[in-house]
Amino acid sequence: MLAFAGARDVLGTSELLLPMDGKCTADELLTRVCQQFPRLEPYRRSIRVAVNGTYARSDDEVRPGDEVALIPPVAGG
Repeated sequence: MLAFAGARDVLGTSELLLPMDGKCTADELLTRVCQQFPRLEPYRRSIRVAVNGTYARSDDEVRPGDEVALIPPVAGG
C-alpha cells in the first residue's frame, strides 16, 4: 500500500505491506487501515483510495496483489 501527503505523515511511511486473507472492498480496506492506525481515522472521510492506479469507489473490490494507494486531499499552489 502506498501513502501520500498527510496519510504518509500519519503512517510514518510511504509504503506499507498489508497482508490480506482474500478480497475485500476499498471501504473495508480503509476501515482496516484506520483500525490498525487510529491516528488516520480523523482523515478517513477525505481520503481517496486508488487501486492499481485508478480511484476506487467504496464498493470496488480489492484483491491480494493489487497496488493500493491512500490519497488525502492536497492543497497548495
